[in-house]
Formats: sequence, C-alpha cells, structure tokens
Amino acid sequence: MKKYICTVCSYIYDPATGDPDGNIAPGTPFEMIPDTWVCPQCGVTKEMFKETI
Repeated sequence: MKKYICTVCSYIYDPATGDPDGNIAPGTPFEMIPDTWVCPQCGVTKEMFKETI
C-alpha cells in the first residue's frame, strides 16, 4: 500500500500502521480514510497530503 506525506508538516501516513489515535485501523489504505480525518501532527485535511515516492 502507498504511503502519503503531509505537505505542511511532513507527517507520513503509513497504511500498515494506520492512525490509532484517529480511529484509523492498521491496514487502512489512505483512499479509505474518511474525508473528515485530519493530520495528527498539524491538523490539516487529507487534501494537503500527497503520495510519497
């Protein structure tokens, strides 16, 4: 699964880890995260993330 990086603070969303504090289970692809989810480090929306290389 692809990882995504926050273009504001460089937080990397790793689907293998998910975001337990944000109620995103491990194994959840970025595309399946609700649009209401925000970056756990800086609080920006999913729209501010881009796919990592």
